[in-house]
Amino acid sequence: EMPASVPEADSRHRASAAFSLSFLSLVFSITAFSSSYWCEGTRKVAKPFCKGDTKGDLCIRFNSPEGNNSQAVQYIWETGDDKFVEKKFHAGIWYSCEEMINEDGEKCRSFISLTPASDRGVLWLSIVAELLYVVLLLTGNILMSVEICYYSSVIDGLKINAFSAVVTVLAGLLGMVAHMMYTTVFQMTVNLGPEDWRPHTWDYGWSYGLAWTSFACCMAAAVTTINKYTKTILEFKHKRRKLERSFRIQYKFPDP
Repeated sequence: EMPASVPEADSRHRASAAFSLSFLSLVFSITAFSSSYWCEGTRKVAKPFCKGDTKGDLCIRFNSPEGNNSQAVQYIWETGDDKFVEKKFHAGIWYSCEEMINEDGEKCRSFISLTPASDRGVLWLSIVAELLYVVLLLTGNILMSVEICYYSSVIDGLKINAFSAVVTVLAGLLGMVAHMMYTTVFQMTVNLGPEDWRPHTWDYGWSYGLAWTSFACCMAAAVTTINKYTKTILEFKHKRRKLERSFRIQYKFPDP
């Protein structure tokens, strides 16, 4: 009995590992998709004029009563970094937000409206691919949980196992394409987007890293599922050979 139960326990462990990886991938992908921290950076903007009793380094004050004439304005744009302020911003698939000068809070805009018209089609394809990625991951999770919880015949388990492997691989490929398309669109928006949005410095944020971690977990779940399927098939073939060998021996040397 012991040799037969060990492969079954090993199969259960592999199925649980695949489900855990797939579930992590699903949680990470939903979190990344709904957040706006795929890219973070700063924008360099001219400091505004101080109004009223406003104090601090985030605005420009002139002592002369003629501080608002054209020469003063020209002076602001021609001087160095001390007349500019850096505002932090972060952007995701859905919207882009930046901090406000001399005020609390953030001002957000739809990222789709900032994208150049020639690249909006690619962005929409990226959004559709991300949604399909989440749907396929959810389908794979359901199939894996059915395989673990539903005690059916080994053949039924193999069918579910094969289908969940195909779904998970497709999800991983879609996720990879979606992330790469968004990366391309963001870089094009940095170069060709509106002047009042273009960042001075930027880098990828935690959401971007989480999206690729989700992809890595997805592919690891797919490899584990395929490995489990292959191992089960090989065990079947091995048992079949043993059975055929035992039948041959019984046929050649029948019991008295």
